[in-house]
Amino acid sequence: MKLIDKYILKKFLGAFIFTVLIIVSIILVIDITEKTDKFAEAGLETSQVLGYYMDFIPWIANFITPLTVFIATVFVTAKMAGHTEIVAILSSGVSFRRMLLPYFIGSVMIAVTSFVLTGWVIPNSNKSRVAFEVEYLKSKFYFDKTNYHIQVAPNTYLYIRSYNNQTEMGYDFTLEKVDGTKLLEKLSASRIKWDEEKSKWVLSNWRKHSITGDVEKIEEGKEIDTTLAIHPSEFDNDYRSQDAMTINELDEQIAKLRLRGASNVEVFEVEKYTRFTSPFAVLILTFMGVIVSSRKTRGGAGFQIALGFFLSFLYILFFIMTKTIAEAGSMDPAISVWIPNILFGGISLLMYKYVPR
Repeated sequence: MKLIDKYILKKFLGAFIFTVLIIVSIILVIDITEKTDKFAEAGLETSQVLGYYMDFIPWIANFITPLTVFIATVFVTAKMAGHTEIVAILSSGVSFRRMLLPYFIGSVMIAVTSFVLTGWVIPNSNKSRVAFEVEYLKSKFYFDKTNYHIQVAPNTYLYIRSYNNQTEMGYDFTLEKVDGTKLLEKLSASRIKWDEEKSKWVLSNWRKHSITGDVEKIEEGKEIDTTLAIHPSEFDNDYRSQDAMTINELDEQIAKLRLRGASNVEVFEVEKYTRFTSPFAVLILTFMGVIVSSRKTRGGAGFQIALGFFLSFLYILFFIMTKTIAEAGSMDPAISVWIPNILFGGISLLMYKYVPR
């Protein structure tokens, strides 16, 4: 790296860190203001609130990384252009493409760090953050689904007429194992309840039919302990549960939901694919930021910075729109999360080709 590369890289990374700190501080003040009453109602201690925000800050900082990179790029480049530094660099024989190198290096460093954090590190801290919000900031959750059917394993189907997640008790339970259209085994009970000590389900007034060839075997009793492919946590509040999953855990959850034919699998697919597209968004928005702000204007850097914020707003708008459509099941999640990147990548290439620099 040449001296000019180190100079630009240092200014770029410094501006990025400064932008993150400023925006996170603003978000933090707004968030604390909105939640102060709920903290007081819950009777939380200062240490509990501080612990929550120790998890909240890394999550929100990483979440806004693509936009803070873009804003930092516009700010640094517009300031350099205003001081005629870019003109001097290009006049010395350095091509515009070569001048992009330190920006590219910086954005790759940020993108890789962000991917590791959002893929594995932050989800683990989000487990306590989400649990805190469910416990103290959200209304009490009641599982209200009735006639609940799911596939818990290949050729194995579970049915519960109703379930009370407060008492961890279900009513009119049935578990059927089939081979095609042929019933192999049917286990039913009037009630099932979770035993925390044994980590098993207790079936009351149970009856089991086993069919082998033409022979049918019937067993029954008052109570029996059994292990099922479900856990009481699956009936609890699933608020933002995707935030608290690593990429590997998201893969497992998606596979499980697909097996069960669940309707909310798109939420987890969008979350997974978004984590892979965010690093590319950092690179694309850095490229666009340099292009929109590298030209010196008479009015100073104000116009470029305003343009940067406007384009940031458009990116957020497209991202939210496509994400909402995908989560509703109206678009393939793998395609929807790439649309903002493809659109802004195309705009960046057009600007690179036609916008004077």
